Amino acid sequence: LGLAGMPRRYSDYPDNFMSWNIISSFGSYISLFSMILIIIIIWESMINQRMILFSLNMPSSIEWYQNLPPSEHSYNELPI
Repeated sequence: LGLAGMPRRYSDYPDNFMSWNIISSFGSYISLFSMILIIIIIWESMINQRMILFSLNMPSSIEWYQNLPPSEHSYNELPI
């Protein structure tokens, strides 16, 4: 709206800006809904404190079986 010559902080826009005003309002509602949703998700996760069903860094994965740091040229082939 500013590049088209419309100053900021007008309470009433001309009718030719109505479609852009509706699109902007719809985007604001989406942002508000997503902020409320993320607050609810964070609040629910802090209150319930569920057990982790599957962890990606389990101690049985191949990375934990190797010595750290690996010595240079210690493998003849890749340990897969």
